[in-house]
Amino acid sequence: MLLLGATAVGKSALLEQLIPLLAACRAEVINADSRQVYRHMDIGTAKPSPHLRRSLPHHLIDVVDPDVQFTAGDFVREAERLVRQIRERGGTPLVAGGAAFYLWSFLHGLSAAPPADAELRTELQERARQEGTAALHRELARHDPATAARLPIADTNRIVRALEVHRLTGQPLSSFRSPGAVRRDYRVLTVGLQRERAELYARIDRRVERMFAVGLDAEVAALRARGYHADTPGMRSIGYAEFFREASPQTRRGLIQRNSRRFAKRQLTFFRRFPTVRWFPAADVDGVGAALQRFSLASN
Repeated sequence: MLLLGATAVGKSALLEQLIPLLAACRAEVINADSRQVYRHMDIGTAKPSPHLRRSLPHHLIDVVDPDVQFTAGDFVREAERLVRQIRERGGTPLVAGGAAFYLWSFLHGLSAAPPADAELRTELQERARQEGTAALHRELARHDPATAARLPIADTNRIVRALEVHRLTGQPLSSFRSPGAVRRDYRVLTVGLQRERAELYARIDRRVERMFAVGLDAEVAALRARGYHADTPGMRSIGYAEFFREASPQTRRGLIQRNSRRFAKRQLTFFRRFPTVRWFPAADVDGVGAALQRFSLASN
């Protein structure tokens, strides 16, 4: 099963309510949140509660330090490995999260482009810091104009990836076509949670307020004390990047709320591209539970 939805829609809350059913199905959760993979980043990423993580096995949470770039390719390879292992144990893999590109890549499989090269990527990221991302974007435009045309100048990660592929293969990233159809080696029930837009945005604003109330400032201060800075991959996330800008605490809070709402809007746009999603109101625990039961019975 795959559970998706925008940030703050209520994915973890739904899983909390479904614990008895999921435990009976021997479900194990594979986290598909691109920020919850990072250690030491708990409050700003809204990691699942200790109760939920004790009740259901969770994977791909706290697996890398914030200075590591964890890519969609990393996620797909790890998720595929975990799916195999969970199935071998007789369990039910449940991929859950809001990282749309992670989920899309998992559903469709990876392209034939080569995997990341850590040394080359570090070199390109250092160039981006010294010369600016715009310089790398101009270089990309010379080698791969099709990819450069669709990438914003500020999208450092993808610009670096495209240049990395060109350096490794001599071919543009645009020449490596991603799989166009949903992979056939998995039988997947894709469940999406939704709320009215105004309600979702209000939930996002309240969540950010709670983050500050329970110590987001102290969490970021501790991360900075560990040596993490504005260019650290984890620190470029919403909820952390805003602390490296010139802003008062109140302005910072508003920036995080605004950026989170904009992020949710982008998620919803991307999720509309997903095939065969069964959409449920986020509060419809019974509906999601019944769909999961039918899927589980049909899979056995």
